[in-house]
Amino acid sequence: MFAAWEVGVWKALYGRFHPDLIVGASAGAWNGWAIAGGATPDELAQEWLDSRTGKIMQPGLHRHGVLLPKVLYEKARELFKRYQPRLPFGLTVVEVPRLRPRLVRDGQVTWQHLAATASIPLGFPPVEIDGLRYVDGGLIGALPLWAAEQMGATRAIAVNCLTTLPFRMLRKVLRPPGASARLEVIRIEPSASLGSLKDATVWTEAKIRRSMELGERDGNRAATSITM
Repeated sequence: MFAAWEVGVWKALYGRFHPDLIVGASAGAWNGWAIAGGATPDELAQEWLDSRTGKIMQPGLHRHGVLLPKVLYEKARELFKRYQPRLPFGLTVVEVPRLRPRLVRDGQVTWQHLAATASIPLGFPPVEIDGLRYVDGGLIGALPLWAAEQMGATRAIAVNCLTTLPFRMLRKVLRPPGASARLEVIRIEPSASLGSLKDATVWTEAKIRRSMELGERDGNRAATSITM
Protein backbone atom coordinates (compact mmCIF):
# COMPACT_ATOMS: atom_id res chain seq x y z
CA MET A 1 0.00 0.00 0.00
CA PHE A 2 2.73 2.47 0.99
CA ALA A 3 5.01 1.53 -1.90
CA ALA A 4 2.10 1.75 -4.35
CA TRP A 5 1.32 5.29 -3.20
CA GLU A 6 4.96 6.20 -3.92
CA VAL A 7 4.56 4.80 -7.43
CA GLY A 8 1.62 7.16 -7.99
CA VAL A 9 3.73 10.11 -6.84
CA TRP A 10 6.47 9.11 -9.30
CA LYS A 11 3.89 8.90 -12.09
CA ALA A 12 2.92 12.52 -11.38
CA LEU A 13 6.52 13.75 -11.23
CA TYR A 14 7.94 11.69 -14.09
CA GLY A 15 9.19 13.93 -16.85
CA ARG A 16 8.71 17.12 -14.82
CA PHE A 17 12.14 16.94 -13.21
CA HIS A 18 15.23 14.77 -13.31
CA PRO A 19 16.74 13.78 -9.94
CA ASP A 20 20.52 13.97 -9.51
CA LEU A 21 20.47 11.16 -6.95
CA ILE A 22 17.96 8.85 -5.25
CA VAL A 23 17.94 7.55 -1.69
CA GLY A 24 15.36 5.22 -0.13
CA ALA A 25 14.55 2.99 2.79
CA SER A 26 12.51 -0.21 2.95
CA ALA A 27 10.06 -0.63 0.04
CA GLY A 28 10.95 2.95 -0.91
CA ALA A 29 14.47 1.72 -1.60
CA TRP A 30 13.04 -0.88 -3.98
CA ASN A 31 11.12 1.83 -5.82
CA GLY A 32 14.20 4.05 -5.82
CA TRP A 33 16.39 1.26 -7.18
CA ALA A 34 14.01 0.71 -10.08
CA ILE A 35 13.64 4.44 -10.80
CA ALA A 36 17.42 4.93 -10.71
CA GLY A 37 17.60 2.01 -13.14
CA GLY A 38 15.35 3.78 -15.62
CA ALA A 39 11.96 2.25 -14.78
CA THR A 40 9.01 4.15 -16.21
CA PRO A 41 5.95 4.71 -14.00
CA ASP A 42 4.08 1.94 -15.83
CA GLU A 43 6.97 -0.49 -15.40
CA LEU A 44 7.21 0.36 -11.71
CA ALA A 45 3.45 -0.01 -11.27
CA GLN A 46 3.61 -3.51 -12.71
CA GLU A 47 6.09 -4.53 -10.01
CA TRP A 48 3.40 -3.92 -7.36
CA LEU A 49 0.40 -5.04 -9.43
CA ASP A 50 2.08 -8.41 -9.94
CA SER A 51 0.24 -10.89 -7.72
CA ARG A 52 3.56 -12.55 -6.88
CA THR A 53 4.53 -9.36 -5.03
CA GLY A 54 1.47 -9.89 -2.87
CA LYS A 55 3.02 -13.14 -1.64
CA ILE A 56 6.11 -11.48 -0.14
CA MET A 57 4.60 -11.31 3.36
CA GLN A 58 4.03 -15.03 3.86
CA PRO A 59 3.20 -15.96 7.46
CA GLY A 60 5.41 -18.54 9.09
CA LEU A 61 7.05 -18.74 12.49
CA HIS A 62 10.82 -18.71 12.93
CA ARG A 63 13.09 -17.61 15.76
CA HIS A 64 13.24 -14.01 14.50
CA GLY A 65 9.60 -13.39 13.70
CA VAL A 66 6.45 -14.38 11.85
CA LEU A 67 7.17 -13.88 8.12
CA LEU A 68 9.02 -16.30 5.88
CA PRO A 69 11.79 -14.66 3.82
CA LYS A 70 11.86 -16.89 0.71
CA VAL A 71 9.71 -14.70 -1.58
CA LEU A 72 11.27 -11.50 -0.23
CA TYR A 73 14.71 -12.78 -1.21
CA GLU A 74 13.48 -13.91 -4.63
CA LYS A 75 12.03 -10.44 -5.31
CA ALA A 76 15.22 -8.72 -4.14
CA ARG A 77 17.29 -10.88 -6.50
CA GLU A 78 14.89 -10.16 -9.34
CA LEU A 79 15.02 -6.40 -8.84
CA PHE A 80 18.80 -6.45 -8.56
CA LYS A 81 19.10 -8.35 -11.83
CA ARG A 82 16.49 -6.31 -13.71
CA TYR A 83 17.67 -2.81 -12.82
CA GLN A 84 21.08 -1.23 -12.42
CA PRO A 85 21.24 2.45 -11.37
CA ARG A 86 22.09 5.04 -14.01
CA LEU A 87 22.56 7.78 -11.42
CA PRO A 88 23.84 7.89 -7.83
CA PHE A 89 21.70 5.66 -5.60
CA GLY A 90 21.71 4.85 -1.91
CA LEU A 91 19.63 2.80 0.49
CA THR A 92 19.60 2.56 4.24
CA VAL A 93 19.69 -0.50 6.48
CA VAL A 94 19.87 -0.83 10.26
CA GLU A 95 22.58 -2.93 11.86
CA VAL A 96 21.31 -5.09 14.72
CA PRO A 97 21.52 -5.46 17.63
CA ARG A 98 23.36 -2.11 17.77
CA LEU A 99 20.48 -0.28 16.02
CA ARG A 100 22.96 1.67 13.92
CA PRO A 101 21.65 3.09 10.63
CA ARG A 102 23.94 2.70 7.67
CA LEU A 103 23.96 4.14 4.16
CA VAL A 104 24.90 1.72 1.37
CA ARG A 105 25.42 3.32 -2.03
CA ASP A 106 26.13 2.71 -5.68
CA GLY A 107 28.41 -0.27 -6.35
CA GLN A 108 28.23 -1.40 -2.71
CA VAL A 109 24.58 -2.41 -3.12
CA THR A 110 23.92 -6.14 -3.57
CA TRP A 111 20.67 -8.07 -3.73
CA GLN A 112 21.23 -8.86 -0.04
CA HIS A 113 21.11 -5.14 0.76
CA LEU A 114 17.85 -4.85 -1.19
CA ALA A 115 16.51 -7.71 0.91
CA ALA A 116 17.83 -6.25 4.16
CA THR A 117 16.35 -2.79 3.66
CA ALA A 118 12.88 -4.40 3.49
CA SER A 119 13.37 -7.00 6.25
CA ILE A 120 10.76 -5.80 8.73
CA PRO A 121 11.92 -6.48 12.31
CA LEU A 122 9.96 -9.18 14.16
CA GLY A 123 8.63 -10.22 10.76
CA PHE A 124 11.53 -11.27 8.56
CA PRO A 125 14.89 -12.44 9.90
CA PRO A 126 17.89 -10.10 9.74
CA VAL A 127 20.02 -10.45 6.61
CA GLU A 128 23.67 -11.29 7.26
CA ILE A 129 26.16 -9.43 5.06
CA ASP A 130 29.92 -9.61 5.64
CA GLY A 131 29.43 -10.95 9.15
CA LEU A 132 26.95 -8.26 10.26
CA ARG A 133 23.16 -8.47 10.48
CA TYR A 134 20.82 -5.88 9.01
CA VAL A 135 17.09 -5.15 9.06
CA ASP A 136 14.65 -2.71 7.49
CA GLY A 137 16.12 0.75 6.90
CA GLY A 138 12.78 2.25 7.85
CA LEU A 139 13.15 1.08 11.47
CA ILE A 140 15.22 4.18 12.21
CA GLY A 141 13.99 6.83 9.85
CA ALA A 142 11.86 5.81 6.89
CA LEU A 143 12.66 9.21 5.34
CA PRO A 144 16.48 9.14 5.18
CA LEU A 145 17.16 12.80 4.47
CA TRP A 146 20.44 12.50 6.37
CA ALA A 147 21.59 9.93 3.83
CA ALA A 148 20.60 12.12 0.89
CA GLU A 149 22.60 14.99 2.37
CA GLN A 150 25.55 12.69 2.97
CA MET A 151 25.45 11.81 -0.73
CA GLY A 152 25.63 15.49 -1.63
CA ALA A 153 22.01 16.61 -1.90
CA THR A 154 21.26 20.27 -1.23
CA ARG A 155 17.59 20.05 -2.17
CA ALA A 156 15.34 17.05 -1.64
CA ILE A 157 11.89 15.98 -2.74
CA ALA A 158 10.90 13.87 0.26
CA VAL A 159 8.21 11.28 -0.52
CA ASN A 160 6.97 10.41 2.96
CA CYS A 161 4.14 7.89 3.32
CA LEU A 162 4.62 6.81 6.96
CA THR A 163 2.80 9.66 8.66
CA THR A 164 0.30 7.86 10.92
CA LEU A 165 0.46 7.68 14.72
CA PRO A 166 2.34 4.35 15.09
CA PHE A 167 5.17 5.58 12.88
CA ARG A 168 5.30 9.01 14.55
CA MET A 169 5.62 7.26 17.93
CA LEU A 170 8.36 5.00 16.59
CA ARG A 171 10.34 8.04 15.45
CA LYS A 172 10.11 9.50 18.96
CA VAL A 173 11.44 6.31 20.51
CA LEU A 174 14.06 5.47 17.87
CA ARG A 175 15.17 8.91 16.82
CA PRO A 176 16.50 8.92 13.26
CA PRO A 177 19.61 10.89 12.29
CA GLY A 178 18.70 14.37 11.18
CA ALA A 179 19.62 16.41 8.14
CA SER A 180 21.03 19.89 8.58
CA ALA A 181 19.00 23.05 8.14
CA ARG A 182 20.93 23.67 4.92
CA LEU A 183 19.01 20.91 3.14
CA GLU A 184 15.98 22.39 1.36
CA VAL A 185 13.11 19.90 1.59
CA ILE A 186 9.85 19.69 -0.33
CA ARG A 187 7.64 17.08 1.36
CA ILE A 188 4.97 15.05 -0.39
CA GLU A 189 2.67 13.13 1.96
CA PRO A 190 -0.65 11.26 1.59
CA SER A 191 -3.69 13.51 1.68
CA ALA A 192 -5.87 10.61 2.85
CA SER A 193 -5.37 7.43 4.83
CA LEU A 194 -3.62 4.57 3.08
CA GLY A 195 -5.42 2.14 5.37
CA SER A 196 -4.51 0.19 8.48
CA LEU A 197 -1.36 -1.86 9.00
CA LYS A 198 -3.50 -4.92 8.26
CA ASP A 199 -4.53 -3.35 4.95
CA ALA A 200 -0.87 -2.75 4.18
CA THR A 201 0.02 -6.42 4.63
CA VAL A 202 -2.82 -7.98 2.62
CA TRP A 203 -2.37 -7.51 -1.12
CA THR A 204 -5.25 -6.91 -3.52
CA GLU A 205 -5.04 -5.33 -6.94
CA ALA A 206 -7.88 -2.93 -6.10
CA LYS A 207 -6.06 -1.58 -3.04
CA ILE A 208 -2.83 -1.17 -4.97
CA ARG A 209 -4.60 0.79 -7.70
CA ARG A 210 -6.37 3.03 -5.16
CA SER A 211 -3.07 3.83 -3.47
CA MET A 212 -1.43 4.63 -6.80
CA GLU A 213 -4.31 6.93 -7.76
CA LEU A 214 -4.03 8.79 -4.46
CA GLY A 215 -0.27 9.10 -4.88
CA GLU A 216 -0.70 10.52 -8.36
CA ARG A 217 -3.17 13.13 -7.08
CA ASP A 218 -0.83 14.08 -4.23
CA GLY A 219 2.12 14.24 -6.61
CA ASN A 220 0.24 16.49 -9.03
CA ARG A 221 -0.66 18.88 -6.21
CA ALA A 222 2.97 19.08 -5.13
CA ALA A 223 4.35 19.45 -8.64
CA THR A 224 3.63 23.18 -8.76
CA SER A 225 6.31 23.78 -6.11
CA ILE A 226 8.94 21.71 -7.92
CA THR A 227 11.10 23.39 -10.53
CA MET A 228 13.91 21.95 -12.63
